Amino acid sequence: MITLYEGGAVRRHKETVITATSMSPATRMRPVIRRTFTAVGCATVLLAGVSACGTVENLTAGQKVDHAVEGLGQKKSLSFELGLPAKPSALVKLAGEAEPGDEMPIKFAELFTEARVKVSVESRKPLADSGEKDLVGTGVEISGPDGVLAEYRIVGDYMYYRADMKAFGEAMGFPMPTADELPESEKEFKQVLEGKWVKVDGREVGRAAKGASGADKGDEAGRGDEIDSKTQQKLLKAVRSVVAHEVTFSNKGGSDGVERIVAKASFRDLLTGILGKLRPLADELPEGIELPTDKELKGAPDKKVAVSFSLKDDDLTRVSIDLATLADDPKGAKLPLVITFGEADDVSAPSGATKLPTGEFGGPGNPFTSGLLGGF
Repeated sequence: MITLYEGGAVRRHKETVITATSMSPATRMRPVIRRTFTAVGCATVLLAGVSACGTVENLTAGQKVDHAVEGLGQKKSLSFELGLPAKPSALVKLAGEAEPGDEMPIKFAELFTEARVKVSVESRKPLADSGEKDLVGTGVEISGPDGVLAEYRIVGDYMYYRADMKAFGEAMGFPMPTADELPESEKEFKQVLEGKWVKVDGREVGRAAKGASGADKGDEAGRGDEIDSKTQQKLLKAVRSVVAHEVTFSNKGGSDGVERIVAKASFRDLLTGILGKLRPLADELPEGIELPTDKELKGAPDKKVAVSFSLKDDDLTRVSIDLATLADDPKGAKLPLVITFGEADDVSAPSGATKLPTGEFGGPGNPFTSGLLGGF
């Protein structure tokens, strides 16, 4: 069974668990941006692993995708944008029946289907060879139909963010407070509510978080919150053998210089095989990652899924998958998840940003850490 929407009771339970067990969201934002970028690239690389076997058509199509993915790593400026360009009614339909009070609100569905999340990264070196010190800047931008709702950047040692709180409130279906309504004790949030850039020193946030959570003990155990390059290679080698046997690639032609290649596989078989290869490496994964058990995997959809890759001039420009195919009963609805690739947006340090006290970074004025964007 695939869950496309969870009611308030379930969400509240999960939020409680996350709050009790996770590190400060602010300390995780920098690795999260990098891991998000890496995950999209790695997922595409894994699907391209079929080039080791198969028919001539599979070899040709798989190799084209593989080369296109390698090309992403050679770029110094890259962005990828995620969107769910579906009808809100389709998302509500796929959410299925729910207990009274837990139905998916149409406003919630509209927000998800109209929103776009764009991640940009710029480096002094090719991205595949870049370390943290090589990055010029990274950023995350969340947009609605009328423009940017919230934006976050990391440049040097500082983290910057801004949000259109009025537009955000309208999108979520409830009003946000205005700067004039703030009590004297929270006047530092005035700049945030007015949609202006604010910043915080990432080094201070990291030190404060370590002191509060005792994170140094975790470091002594040798397991951080990121995967090192040696472990990444082990994971790729282990998983690509599964992908080579489970995934088939075919060239579907195209038009206007755009070539479309489709990868197909059984979702449950692919997931079971991959996790079977990952379990022996579990001790090398970041702290807190728990792999699903075989019993849990039995609940994964036993269906064929197709991922479509679009290439132009040998560059990967678009990846899409219809998530509705994983639903128990899609009811004829379509729910396309689309990832598009391009040049990075502006990731420079915004001028005139107001510095916030370190302790206020995770407060209600920051939509990236306070839970306002929890649905994303």
